[in-house]
Amino acid sequence: MEKKAKVERLEELREQSKLGGGKARIEKQHEKGKLSARERIDLLLDKGSFEEIDAFVTHRSSAFGLDKQKFLGDGVVTGYGKIHTKPVYVFSQDFTVFGGSLSETHAEKICKIMDLALKNGVPVIGLNDSGGARIQEGVSSLGGYAEVFWRNSMASGVIPQISAIMGPCAGGAVYSPALTDFIYMVENTSYMFVTGPNVVKTVTHEEVTSEELGGASTHNSKSGVAHFATANDAVCLRDIRKLMSYIPQNCEEKVSVIEPKDPDAAKAKALIDIVPLNPNKPYDIKDVIEGIVDKESFYEVHKDYAENIVVGFARIGGRSVGIVANQPLAMAGVLDINSSKKGARFVRFCDAFNIPLVVFEDVPGFLPGTDQEWGGIIKDGAKLLYAFCEATVPKMTVITRKAYGGAYDVMNSKHIRADYNVAWPTAEIAVMGSKGAVEIIFRKEIMAAGDKEGKQKELEAQYTEEFAHPYRAAARGFIDDVIMPEETREKLIKALEISQHKVDAVPKKKHDNLPL
Repeated sequence: MEKKAKVERLEELREQSKLGGGKARIEKQHEKGKLSARERIDLLLDKGSFEEIDAFVTHRSSAFGLDKQKFLGDGVVTGYGKIHTKPVYVFSQDFTVFGGSLSETHAEKICKIMDLALKNGVPVIGLNDSGGARIQEGVSSLGGYAEVFWRNSMASGVIPQISAIMGPCAGGAVYSPALTDFIYMVENTSYMFVTGPNVVKTVTHEEVTSEELGGASTHNSKSGVAHFATANDAVCLRDIRKLMSYIPQNCEEKVSVIEPKDPDAAKAKALIDIVPLNPNKPYDIKDVIEGIVDKESFYEVHKDYAENIVVGFARIGGRSVGIVANQPLAMAGVLDINSSKKGARFVRFCDAFNIPLVVFEDVPGFLPGTDQEWGGIIKDGAKLLYAFCEATVPKMTVITRKAYGGAYDVMNSKHIRADYNVAWPTAEIAVMGSKGAVEIIFRKEIMAAGDKEGKQKELEAQYTEEFAHPYRAAARGFIDDVIMPEETREKLIKALEISQHKVDAVPKKKHDNLPL
């Protein structure tokens, strides 16, 4: 074969590989409102930065006529490129080839880039769009999934792992995204479930659609499996790029510091008056966050799940931080099973990747009730406590109002080794609110009084004067300072700067035994 012919053959194979399952099937993707595997990579990565690996791989199976159906790449595009000039590895499943189903070689391609990502200390991003295991390959396909799962586990806490669900993701396929750090889903075109609607109907006789069972809305608001819901493929990929701007490349790297921006001027000015005089009146903790962090830098995680706690990334003075905040607008900011798990997961991610934690606290306690107790609030509340206890990154807490009972301890108190704890003048640091405390301490006096209601109010006023303020805690050194709300940003910038080289260690162990 002449040299020219060899070059032409290479060019022909490259073009063939780029087409995946062919133009007709790509058009079908577009008709469903979905991009092709390669179009997704082009939008995700910096322009012109993608380098493909294993473009010519084909499956090895001959069963059920598969030997007559071979496509270059075997249903997944793999390689590396850059996001904001920093390297990432990526795989993008191609639904136009065997419905994106995972074969032995398909899995080997994913495993190869995961191994490289771990070796090089680089994040890995998976764009999932697959019908599941390639049934014709049987246990070889299942073995391929397990190889991916094992690598997800080994990479956890070492390199960031991001999953985007951009089509179907069912059966065993769901466990790889579940083992990664963050899951994005696309509304109306993606779904995740272990067993589909037909199996559910057969076993439980429930009638349910794929969207209801495992769509983006379901997993973002009900199950908490997914962290982000996006309108379409393009928005999803843009948002992943945004997320990557906050997090380091690996567990050895510190967070980036960029040119700072002043906070939202109107919200910064309103901080002085944001906490109502009535301790039972709600306010939006997001207004507090946005009045302190760099303008437009707050990127909320798990926005629609357990809304009584707010978590997300932001920048303070240009430095990337993780925000954890009680939300008085939802259930008075009380901690419950779901909010504890949501907070714990986020805290552990930030600690794994050296992202300082900033906590805004206004918590009346843990949610009472049989649903919570029988559901395991003790165990799940302990998850959040454990996460803050084990975290060795710089940890800051600002108490804006209520800090009651065990929840005060849990929300990054000085006692569990927070580095910088401050309170606003509106803070109330106590075992419980005045009404409950008085009813317990002075029950006999109230019952004996002629004017029970009047006596109750009198005693509540005394208790409030004595305990519902931050100065007892300040006197004991449990908080480092009482500050004005408008001073918070500058104080946090200084505290983050002085603690940026913090060195802390936990006792030597094989691994912890988190209360799962």
